[in-house]
Amino acid sequence: MTNDPSAAKYQIRAHIVAEGVIDKPDVVGAVFGQTEGLLGEELDLRDLQKSGRIGRIEVDIDSRKGKSEGEIIIASSLDQVETAILASGLETVDRIGPCRAKIEVVSVEDIRISKRQKVVERAKEILSRLQDESKGVGLDLTEAVRKAVQVEEITTYGPEHLPAGPNIDQADALIVVEGRSDVLNLLQCGIKNVIAVEGTSVPQTVKDLSRGKTVTAFTDGDRAGELILREMLQTMDLDFVARAPRGSEVEELTQKQLVKCLRNKIPINQYLEMTGFESTGSTRGPMEDRAEGPRAEGGGRPDRREDRGPRDERGPPRRDE
Repeated sequence: MTNDPSAAKYQIRAHIVAEGVIDKPDVVGAVFGQTEGLLGEELDLRDLQKSGRIGRIEVDIDSRKGKSEGEIIIASSLDQVETAILASGLETVDRIGPCRAKIEVVSVEDIRISKRQKVVERAKEILSRLQDESKGVGLDLTEAVRKAVQVEEITTYGPEHLPAGPNIDQADALIVVEGRSDVLNLLQCGIKNVIAVEGTSVPQTVKDLSRGKTVTAFTDGDRAGELILREMLQTMDLDFVARAPRGSEVEELTQKQLVKCLRNKIPINQYLEMTGFESTGSTRGPMEDRAEGPRAEGGGRPDRREDRGPRDERGPPRRDE
């Protein structure tokens, strides 16, 4: 039997001091020799070691300046009482070789307690990792299902096979984006009346589809997005303009950012005034149906003096003196 804690219940640790230079075999021989017959036949160290009930007597000794000091370790599979008797028996050794010596038991450790502590700590690590993996699996499954639904919902529209949401025909409003990834991102947020132009030129299908609908152009916040938007302004009818934040793309925006961008869309007439761009299409801004006020062409209030009749210049009647 060895001092491997997995093969024992207890571990005896003792401190040894000797008045002279000694080696490990001297200590082992003294322990066996001076405890022989002392603890009875049932606790004879040689018999216990042969039967595997105690491990080897491990000695770590260091000699300096004519004195030796070290540690003795014995693993035991005996019960508590027998282990305590064995530990106390070590302290009866008072001479090692020609040197006077003293052995003092430092501790008798219950290895099972250490094992339990290791089991608890390891169980915590395993449980934590398992919980993290379970959370990850749940999120992965949710994301996988969501993406699968998005892929199923995305359709192709027109002879150009443009990526689009399933509701573009039925919806009164239409959102025009740049590419397929933009369509997927909007579908993930539940926005299904969206179609992509898939390039820098606006396909005829998008132009035809936009007729009779409220159209919002939603482009990236970079130079390419600006060029595509200018192409839309020149070739199709727009009502609103929405842009991703500067340097960002529609496909990488979060749901909160997407909703904010669409909520802050700008009427086309206002956008043209802000940017100075020109539009050759119809600018059907939301103000198109507002009636003109009753002001005159000069922009001021109408002159009503003509309706007052001729002015009386006689002044007030004179008073008789």
